[in-house]
Amino acid sequence: MQQAAGSKPEVARGPLKGVRIVEMAGLGPGPFACMLLADLGADVIRVERPQAAEIEGSGRGRKQVFHRSRPSLGLDLKQESGRQQAMSLIRQADALVEGFRPGVMERLGLGPEPCLQANPRLVYGRMTGWGQDGPLAQSPGHDINYIALTGALHAIGPRDGKPVVPLNLVGDFGGGALYLALGLVSGLFEARNSGRGQVVDAAIVDGALSLMGMIYGRMAEGLWQDQRASNLLDGGAPWYDSYETADGKYIALGAIEPQFYQELCRLAGIDAPDASARHDRSSWPAQAKHLAEIFRQRTRDAWCVLLEGSEACF
Repeated sequence: MQQAAGSKPEVARGPLKGVRIVEMAGLGPGPFACMLLADLGADVIRVERPQAAEIEGSGRGRKQVFHRSRPSLGLDLKQESGRQQAMSLIRQADALVEGFRPGVMERLGLGPEPCLQANPRLVYGRMTGWGQDGPLAQSPGHDINYIALTGALHAIGPRDGKPVVPLNLVGDFGGGALYLALGLVSGLFEARNSGRGQVVDAAIVDGALSLMGMIYGRMAEGLWQDQRASNLLDGGAPWYDSYETADGKYIALGAIEPQFYQELCRLAGIDAPDASARHDRSSWPAQAKHLAEIFRQRTRDAWCVLLEGSEACF
């Protein structure tokens, strides 16, 4: 399309343009989900405590990446006037996101029942660690606790060492924020078709367990050992691991497929074992030791010059 003379081109807003979301400010996965929705074009307003909103407005909160793409409004939800203002926003919204402990929004009079009564099309998104009910529902927790219970933490780390914490990517953002965002968008799609809203209840422990589905499936098939660094994708396979270089830095390999492994061996001058020997798990420690010796012969940058951009999955 051509723009009319003198007219300003329309700024692309993304597929969620026109969707209005009220975010009850929280920490971690809730804000991350709302950041994604705002980045996709949704009009998100972040309801903060008055003091927090002042910090945001002063510019001191600019480095809070998760708060980008949306304005904040300071409301005291412990006061009736603040709750009324929040409900006014909710009546006009397509979705709401909250990440408080179970029961907090209900005690404020802003739980799903009154909100859906006021706005039947509303998609009410909830984020908790342990779910709305159950033995741990009211217990505090963080990413490491959720992924420990699901077995994800148990599966990550060296064979003879302790589990390694994978930042807070597996629970908070992978199992929490992304599942909440997908559920919310799915609820919005349904609401546009049916005119009915719903509650989207995302528990981080549920999402993290879902992310472990492939691992537990392979374990059930007898294709995955329940011991760290003993499998194809957990650092057990010598060609899917990181190695120290001559300058104390590291490179990472993912040469799983035969053709990629052959290319790695050709470029690095490695004597490649045949396929049966390569996949003999009893030989993996010796293969890894051999690779470690080779990669310590050059600096990381030298390996980059040799291997980057090749088919070696380097």
